[in-house]
Amino acid sequence: MPKASDTLWDLAIAEVEKRENPDDDDDDVKPGEVWERSVLFMGNKTGGKTTIILRCLEREESPKPTLALEYTFGRRARRHNTPKDVAHFWELGGGTSLVELIRIPITSHNIRSFAVVLVLDLSKPNELWTTMESLLQVTRNHVNRILTKLEKTNPEVAAEIKQRMWNNLQRDHPDYALVDPFPIPLAIIGSKYDIFNEFDSEMRKIISKTLRFVSHYYGASLVFTSKSEALLLKARALINHLAFGYDKSKSVSVDPSKPLFIPAGLDSMSQIGPPPASDSDLGKMHANTPLELWKKVFEKTFPPKSFCDLQDTKDPAQDSQYAEYEVDVMRAQKNQVHRNSPNAVQSQELEQYKRNVSKSWKEMDFDSN
Repeated sequence: MPKASDTLWDLAIAEVEKRENPDDDDDDVKPGEVWERSVLFMGNKTGGKTTIILRCLEREESPKPTLALEYTFGRRARRHNTPKDVAHFWELGGGTSLVELIRIPITSHNIRSFAVVLVLDLSKPNELWTTMESLLQVTRNHVNRILTKLEKTNPEVAAEIKQRMWNNLQRDHPDYALVDPFPIPLAIIGSKYDIFNEFDSEMRKIISKTLRFVSHYYGASLVFTSKSEALLLKARALINHLAFGYDKSKSVSVDPSKPLFIPAGLDSMSQIGPPPASDSDLGKMHANTPLELWKKVFEKTFPPKSFCDLQDTKDPAQDSQYAEYEVDVMRAQKNQVHRNSPNAVQSQELEQYKRNVSKSWKEMDFDSN
């Protein structure tokens, strides 16, 4: 029975479930027996997000372009003769152009059971960092705003979520003070490995090391995949862990000549090593954080496409037929504020990072401002 507080999206989800499962008798399911989780897929446009979702849900469908924000769901039973758990799958289309839509699926009501899957197209390294940075920054800011509100309305839940951020890293891990975990579970999937594997070995090494660093820094899992059945199964196992609570795989593959598979918390700065650049080049780079240093090294080899180049030309927000002067002015002002917002800098984190990673470059200086 719909509630007065249900949003249009809540009603839409309920209707989709009802239509796709007309014979399900939800009256027999007792409260607390069904586990519901939500996963948001985002990343490069045409990066393979829909294909990964369909494979995870074992649907033999041809993927279609995602227009904006699309929804589907899956059901799995944890044991025989038990109610099926529900996983809500959201997919953000348009690359970075529609990122503000993430506010629709991620809410204070479901944040405790929400996860994000960032799908990065390995065949387009010049788009990689800009896409990753834009999507993760906006998502993190939105989640942090929700947590700030929860600290006032439900401090126990807010504290639980913040504590859970660190679950994948033990306090005695040497990198405990060097990482900055994403506020909700995060997985990074590098898609189109088959094309990536044709790259020059040095290019592959730079991309692989960079994604290992970023994933470890954010407390995320990392897996490379393609249309290969074996690689899709690995990605599926990772998503099943996030969506249905299946056991997390403990297998690890860090060989740069093979597809990476690194569950959250099972990598380290010492194994990743310093950014792939000469001591001379590192000495000329000025960075405020380790993350910024890796960005500069990566973009030296793979100059980024401008933000405008990454915008979807079919973005309805840019279509003149939908123009609304007041709304467009406010959006422009908000985007300007977002671009000008400085990142917080932890000088202590920088010093520890320099001491722990590599003797060959730990003496270099970071800017203090």
